[in-house]
Amino acid sequence: MNKQKILFVLGLSAAIVSLAQSLYVPLLPDMQRDLHTSLSMANLTVTLFTIAMAVMQVVLGPVVDRNGRKKILIPGMIIYVLATIGCTFSFSIEMLLIFRIIQGIGAAAVPLVAATMIGDVFEGKKRAESMATYQMILGISPAIGPLIGGLIGSVFGYSGTFVFAAASAVIIMFIALFVLPETKPTTSTLTGKQVGLNAFRRIFQSKTGRVVLLSGFVLYDVFYTFIVFLPMILESQYDLGAANIGFFSLALMAFNLVGSKLSGRLQSKIGTVKSLLWVSSSIVGCLVIFIFAAKLSLITLLLALMLTGFVNGLAMPVMPTLLSAEFVQERATAMGVYNFVRYLGMAAAPMIGSVLYLVGGTDLLIGVTAVFVGAVVIVTRQLLPSKGKQRA
Repeated sequence: MNKQKILFVLGLSAAIVSLAQSLYVPLLPDMQRDLHTSLSMANLTVTLFTIAMAVMQVVLGPVVDRNGRKKILIPGMIIYVLATIGCTFSFSIEMLLIFRIIQGIGAAAVPLVAATMIGDVFEGKKRAESMATYQMILGISPAIGPLIGGLIGSVFGYSGTFVFAAASAVIIMFIALFVLPETKPTTSTLTGKQVGLNAFRRIFQSKTGRVVLLSGFVLYDVFYTFIVFLPMILESQYDLGAANIGFFSLALMAFNLVGSKLSGRLQSKIGTVKSLLWVSSSIVGCLVIFIFAAKLSLITLLLALMLTGFVNGLAMPVMPTLLSAEFVQERATAMGVYNFVRYLGMAAAPMIGSVLYLVGGTDLLIGVTAVFVGAVVIVTRQLLPSKGKQRA
């Protein structure tokens, strides 16, 4: 079994289906005109896809634990491909919304199974390094999705992006079919009923489970707060145009990917638990620095932004690594709950941030976000096992 090949195929599979979340975002105005609908309805096609993915994480987790990894992955990808083809030929906004929901349902299986299989295949330090590599590959998707979509859409329209999404998914699906083994542990003693409600109960009763879920919500809220509000900050404080704002957003994403890749090395050196504590504490410092740096100059703002993106990237692979080590028989269920919670963190960022930014601008927005992360640091210190019992 070539573990590195398995890791690459899993990462690429998750990245390709995740493209559907951002691929056609630059073409939403074109979609609005072609389907004779409102911009809010066009935006709803993005929202419903994300909601479907989030909800199905919790639904599919026990199914994957009970029935196997590959047995759920391939049907999920088939559903995704068929729904994407349906999106291509949708002639009304209502029809497109239905296929986007089905597309999200199919896509949900892929990142869930991918993270679970990595936990199955790798152990110890190799698991931490592999989760970091997987997170880096997955993170490329939102970074390049709008760029690819814009290039394709300028020639073939928004429907061309769905053709690209379907074709690329078919290719990686056949590769996964022949390359990936079934990795479900054969030593499981859990019955079907135990894999359900009892698994959820064990996850929420576990100290590590509670800390990881809270950390995932808050740290993804932090990252998406920057994604959503960075353009507003740059426009209001420095009167930058779209092209320059895009450069700053790219810098945030690029350093986040670098941090994700290096997270495995950090965990190997100081341990996964200590990494979570150290990185969370560092993010608080980065946010405080950003508040002051954003007012000084564009250069200091950029440097603080890159530092924040890098440290946040260090954190992202830590949480699934901890879950993989803590939960073996309920691994997919734990990953599903974690993915659902981090999606909630992404969704909460614009809602909470809009109120904070309207009331107190950048200072209040970033300041309250820093307080959230500070609370995570405190809770993490209280709930994680003592030094002698920490898991690598």
